[in-house]
Amino acid sequence: MTLVKRLAPWVLKFTLTGLAIWYLLKKVDVGAAWEAGRDVASWALVAAVLLQVVQVAICAVRWQMVLRAIGSHLPYRQAVALFSMGIFFGQVLPGAVGGDAVRIWQTCRAGLSLTAAFNSVTLERIATVFGLVLLVVMTQPLLASRLGDGATLWVFPALTVASLAGIGVLMQLDRMPEALRRWRIVRGFANLAGDTRRLFWRRRPAFSVLVVVIVGHINLALVVWCLALGLDAPASLLDCLVLVPPVVLISTLPISIAGWGAREVAMVTLFGLVGVNAAQATAMSVLFGLASMVIALPGGGFWLLSTDRAVRQLEP
Repeated sequence: MTLVKRLAPWVLKFTLTGLAIWYLLKKVDVGAAWEAGRDVASWALVAAVLLQVVQVAICAVRWQMVLRAIGSHLPYRQAVALFSMGIFFGQVLPGAVGGDAVRIWQTCRAGLSLTAAFNSVTLERIATVFGLVLLVVMTQPLLASRLGDGATLWVFPALTVASLAGIGVLMQLDRMPEALRRWRIVRGFANLAGDTRRLFWRRRPAFSVLVVVIVGHINLALVVWCLALGLDAPASLLDCLVLVPPVVLISTLPISIAGWGAREVAMVTLFGLVGVNAAQATAMSVLFGLASMVIALPGGGFWLLSTDRAVRQLEP
């Protein structure tokens, strides 16, 4: 039974990814998508990869700010290396949780306590998703002109309210009865509640982190815009700023393998609203994913170096 519970999320993600790819194969002319991707301007690929490198730098700053808010610290170069490891394993393992687990483990090896490592990674992930939801809501008026009036437009404001409620509940987890404090997991939630207040209940750290989060998501929109230009797709910078955040939000849901499948379906659907054909949108999404894989490769190198260093320390 335990093995079934462990395998069930993986099987579900593989199944949903497969269904998304099957849907795309029925909806998209694969040959046309291949031709579009093959003919993309080389400068656009280079720009996309460089902007993804910038994204890693932004993410490391964001994580450092969270660490500082909860009273911990990592040197910037170390934060970049550890975050890169998380990206690498987030690509090769089913879902981002595997990458986060590796980052927590390596952060502990770097000298931080398990509490600081776990709480900082968890809160950085929460802030990233919350900032993304806020950005989608801020661009909602522009998105409404493309989607029209309907129930769909209530999804993102509802997500904002749900996110705020979730953060509020998280802040109160240390108010549980004392009788429950003997359980280690309860004490862990109590520590997380305190760190959540240190980050989100204080105006300066909360505002600073959310600004960096939004800058990072705008940078991802620039990645897609460069690819759209390289593919001669009719998507403006404004279109990318409005449509990429919902795509990223959908692809971050734990329903697929590293966002594959879900991202492509979302890209084809949303960018179709501004006149980008399915083949171009698919090529944009796949190239975006490939650029993400390229910048994940240094994380594997950092992992090998850290493992080799650990082995040398164990040698007599």
